[in-house]
Amino acid sequence: MSKRMLQKFAFMFLTLLLIIPSAVFGETAAQSTAQPSENSNKPNLDYPGEDPNFQNVSVHDPSIVKDGDTFYVFGSHIEAAKSTDLIHWQTFTNGYTTPNNAIYGDLSKNLAGSFKWAGENDSDSKGGFAVWAPDVFYNKNYVNEDGTKGAYMIYYSASSTYIRSAIGFAVSQNIEGPYKYVDTIVYSGFTKNDAKDANSNVNKKWTNTNIKQLVDNGTLEGPSNDWFNANGSFNNYIFPNAIDSTVFYDKDGKLWMTYGSWSGGIYVLQIDEKTGKAIYPGKDGKTADGRLVDRYFGTKISGGYYKSGEGPYVIYDKNTDYYYLYVTYGWLGADGGYNMRQFRSKSPDGPYVDASGQNAVLPSDVANTPYGNKILGNFLFERKVGDPGTGIGVGYLSPGHNSVYLDPKTGQQFLVFHSRFPQSGEYHEVRVHQMFMNKDGWPVVAPYRYTGETLDKVNRQDLIGDYQFINQGKDYSAAINKSVFIRLNEDGTITGDVIGTWKKTSQTLAELTIDGHTYNGVFNREWDPVSKSNVMTFTALSNEGISIWGSKLADKTDQEVVSAVVKDLDLGDTEKVISNLTLPTEGTRHTTISWETTNANVVTNTGVITRPEAGSEPVTATLTATITKGDVTDKKVFSIKVLPYQEAGLAAQYSFENNLNEKTGTFGQGIITGNRIDNTGGTISYAAGKSGEAAVFNGASGIRLPNGLISSNQYSVSLWLKPEQLTMYTTTFFGATDPNSWVSLVPNGPAGGNTMVWSGSAKWYDASSGLTIKTGEWTHLAFTVDNGTIKVYVNGVEKFTGTNFSNIFTTNNASFSLGVNWWDTPFKGLMDELKVYNGALTPAQVTKLAQ
Repeated sequence: MSKRMLQKFAFMFLTLLLIIPSAVFGETAAQSTAQPSENSNKPNLDYPGEDPNFQNVSVHDPSIVKDGDTFYVFGSHIEAAKSTDLIHWQTFTNGYTTPNNAIYGDLSKNLAGSFKWAGENDSDSKGGFAVWAPDVFYNKNYVNEDGTKGAYMIYYSASSTYIRSAIGFAVSQNIEGPYKYVDTIVYSGFTKNDAKDANSNVNKKWTNTNIKQLVDNGTLEGPSNDWFNANGSFNNYIFPNAIDSTVFYDKDGKLWMTYGSWSGGIYVLQIDEKTGKAIYPGKDGKTADGRLVDRYFGTKISGGYYKSGEGPYVIYDKNTDYYYLYVTYGWLGADGGYNMRQFRSKSPDGPYVDASGQNAVLPSDVANTPYGNKILGNFLFERKVGDPGTGIGVGYLSPGHNSVYLDPKTGQQFLVFHSRFPQSGEYHEVRVHQMFMNKDGWPVVAPYRYTGETLDKVNRQDLIGDYQFINQGKDYSAAINKSVFIRLNEDGTITGDVIGTWKKTSQTLAELTIDGHTYNGVFNREWDPVSKSNVMTFTALSNEGISIWGSKLADKTDQEVVSAVVKDLDLGDTEKVISNLTLPTEGTRHTTISWETTNANVVTNTGVITRPEAGSEPVTATLTATITKGDVTDKKVFSIKVLPYQEAGLAAQYSFENNLNEKTGTFGQGIITGNRIDNTGGTISYAAGKSGEAAVFNGASGIRLPNGLISSNQYSVSLWLKPEQLTMYTTTFFGATDPNSWVSLVPNGPAGGNTMVWSGSAKWYDASSGLTIKTGEWTHLAFTVDNGTIKVYVNGVEKFTGTNFSNIFTTNNASFSLGVNWWDTPFKGLMDELKVYNGALTPAQVTKLAQ
């Protein structure tokens, strides 16, 4: 074939490729982009990717360490897990089991040296243990008992109160244990003179800690007067709670331990590599920048003055020559606003400063909200109607107590922490997010959890478009920072809910200016678990220490957006409506949704229903949604049928007339328990009640009710309470199919201390009344469950209504109790007229019961 003929053939072949419909090659082309290529800076290279199918674990306060090819996280309550890829995790522990504890062997005997001070069957750990926040690492220089060198070391905390704690350490030749106790090196909460805490036999005088030995051997010249308040109590305004220890090497190979929680702040001590014991300063002093150096506790590096701050973690990065300090502010509960802060220093013992140069040690008794780069707090990439996927979106509540892994080979850096989740109660899991270094030498956190992505160069054309945008701010509370909508325009401007400019300053670096503040970070593709696809994201930090995130949305016209909203808009089963409807008024990208009703006496245009009285016929109406974006409008119609109330029938009644008999004769009598649902030895007495006699709970006893008291998803519980004291998590009425699936009526619950129905299962649930009942007064409480709809009443008034409540009682042998469960402080006070119903009580029935 001649050269001319070859050129002609090639031309004809290329022409043929161009004129064949693209659909012919569509499927193959889509498959070919399933993985990024080395030319990932080419435009329009978004690809679907593969679902990582995460394998999740619950390890609170996770501290990460890598051993060989395996990552480990060790956490509070003697939980730990391992993974080879940071995506699929597996636990290998057995909690507080003893003996034969997976980590500590005979837990009680092995850690007896620390438990003499705190952590076992004492005060806040009464009836159990409190072993918290360990840190594990391999110390090649540690000298074992037999003279050999090298051991895995675990530094742990044992605690009995918010200030009386101790840090000890143990060693093993196997990273998974068991670890053998060596010593306890830091104590806190000690007093000047003899003293004891409530529910404790421990004498807190300082001579019962290791300080006496340190004084006797000349390491310390004596106890410091500054450790004590005028009344001789521990001065936790200045000094730390001895928990949350983590160990790190400095650039010269010296070993340090940082620790502390709330109150007096975070401290750092040097550690002897050969013995694992603390190298105490020996005398008091000040650093060059004026921070406290205490003879025993070490050098203060963060916090103080009763302000929140815990879970310190320090890591050295040789690439920047900085030590990075991570601290968590707030309270760890779902409503506590836990959030992570970041500082850095050129020295292991500080001073640590944030992006605006503020010292991590507070200058005085001031709010700590302005201090530290806030890298992660409450947030929600909110899924709006019309967005791909299902559910409410992806977000975290109270993420914190982190550790960091910096890969010495790849330079990849990972933030490892626990988090709770919106609408999931106190349930928590470990999360791992990659961090990237911005141009100012600050690690910035990727918006989505790690799925194996790497930082690849990006094309500017792929950055243009609509984004969900989150500003982490600096304040913290139970509030969630929800995403808003912005657009990165081709001309470098930002429009939408915030206004500014943007630019790509290198292959991956991002610079955004919003409201006069500049944020520096990176652009990168990540796995979005809601849309289940890889999307363009950005993460950036300002000089004020505020973090922002962006997650790109697929390009769509207004017509496509409206069509997506119409398709996605759903009100559930509208043929059996028994509770108010949630009518969304906004769809994706600020699409508006307005509603009209044909009969406001059945359902209003805001979704409020009026149920007919028991015995009546169902009523109907039509709701019409109008969806609008720009000049595009469409409608969707829903037929609504509202069912009448049904009278609930009494299933069981315990009136406590000097006995525990069940009055209907359907169930057997209650049985007195000890301080747990399955213990014995308690005492119940009787006194004048709301109606006749009432049961008196002494704070150490409960009542076991017959199994199978409830065995459906339609039931109600009614009772009268007169608490003598209110303690967090204490139950009054409790039911469970097992320790992982339960319903609890708590006077003082985890949601702001409010009286509530609290449920734990695959999905945790908080049904809060928005108030806390009073001690010394009779209060009527009731809750109803009707096929996932739960209502909570206080004194006959509805205080909460919600949907998607879990069906816990799926068997006929569930366990039930009054005043006790498997874990928490028993109820103390009076209880009367417990009534359990088949079906949901009507409001009229509840009102009558409360009169």
